[in-house]
Amino acid sequence: MTFSLSLLAAAAFLSAAPAQDAPAAANGVLVRHDVSLDLANRLLDGVLSTCHAQGRSAVAAVVDRSGNLVALQRDDVVGPHNTLAAQRKAYTALSTKTATSVLAERARNDPTSQNLNTLDELLLLGGGVPLIVDGQVIGALGVAGAGGAAGDEGCAMAAIRQHLK
Repeated sequence: MTFSLSLLAAAAFLSAAPAQDAPAAANGVLVRHDVSLDLANRLLDGVLSTCHAQGRSAVAAVVDRSGNLVALQRDDVVGPHNTLAAQRKAYTALSTKTATSVLAERARNDPTSQNLNTLDELLLLGGGVPLIVDGQVIGALGVAGAGGAAGDEGCAMAAIRQHLK
């Protein structure tokens, strides 16, 4: 029962998000943007240099539009749980097309979104941000271990501003 309610809550939440259909060519083949390894590595370098400039350590992960891990970088002193957290934050931001800090806030304050916490695949902690190009989500960036959700998201946003916008 909890699982089906969770899926209903997630479906209701996600259906409120605007559709982001990829344009189709005349033959029905979809044309989509995707994050490249080069872009992923530049984003990860940007995350870590921003965190380092603030005296923080971190781990960062980039997933492509299908949720597959493209690249990951981890500072030597970051706890091992943060590696999985960064990947799950990226996956959550991609899957929901929403920053994980926004999802965490909604889960705390909106009764219809509280069941998002019961989906094992989602991690509702700040630090996950979708990567959007031309109105399409092309992947997502997740950061963990930088001293809390605000630090994680701050390092992620700085890298996105530097390399994507």
